[in-house]
Amino acid sequence: MTGTHPYKAALTETVAAARDAGALLKALLSGQDSLAPSSKRAGDFVSQADLRAEALLRHRLCGPDDHWLGEETGSATKGAQRVWIVDPLDGTTNYLRGIGHWAVSIALEEAGTRVLGVVYDPTRDECFCALAGGGAWLNGQSIAPAPTPLMRDALFGTGIPFGTMAYIDDHAADIARLMPHCAGVRRMGAAALDLAYVACGRLDGFWERRLQPWDIAAGLVLLGEAGAVVDGLVPGTRPEDTGTVLTATPALFDAIAQVLRAP
Repeated sequence: MTGTHPYKAALTETVAAARDAGALLKALLSGQDSLAPSSKRAGDFVSQADLRAEALLRHRLCGPDDHWLGEETGSATKGAQRVWIVDPLDGTTNYLRGIGHWAVSIALEEAGTRVLGVVYDPTRDECFCALAGGGAWLNGQSIAPAPTPLMRDALFGTGIPFGTMAYIDDHAADIARLMPHCAGVRRMGAAALDLAYVACGRLDGFWERRLQPWDIAAGLVLLGEAGAVVDGLVPGTRPEDTGTVLTATPALFDAIAQVLRAP
């Protein structure tokens, strides 16, 4: 991470805040009885851990003129100049069940452009971060998508709809179309980390419908700076606008898009 990028200092502060939120979340795991989880709908949980981590991040990052768009609190004014887009605990169900795949996700948007993104995995102490126009890193080392050349060798990630979501059948059809063409599909339960895994080459691609802004904001910055191809399931649609994302390594994007976009 070199040079004089105008948001370099902001990124350093964001990484520090993400690490502190991660440390809080890990500490709270030792007192499960105090997490007091509740269900927003079938399969969608919130806990005191989510709320306390978001409060920490908001206190650390959000200036008096900033807007806040968080999963648990805050709603940014449309057209706001400077907006923090935050999921304090992506993968709450994994967290509550003791499954070590969850993360803190933070992006900063300035004048409609996402200028930095941070996805921190406290379980593995892995911090993925990116600066718009400045690069993407994992614990300080540059990252790039996997060089996998063939679909038959590719590993993809996704998020399976839960509860009463209306598009469960559409997603089941996606998986049925894709599985014969690839090495496997993983559903790990934390979209922010899944996008980071595409950016660093652990997954060859990822797709999911109707995600929320805080699920994907940081990951989209990582993907763009690492060199992955990003689009929607409908060609030319922006995940930032629709919440539906399709991303893959450049070598495989056209192939996976052809399969998933088939009628």
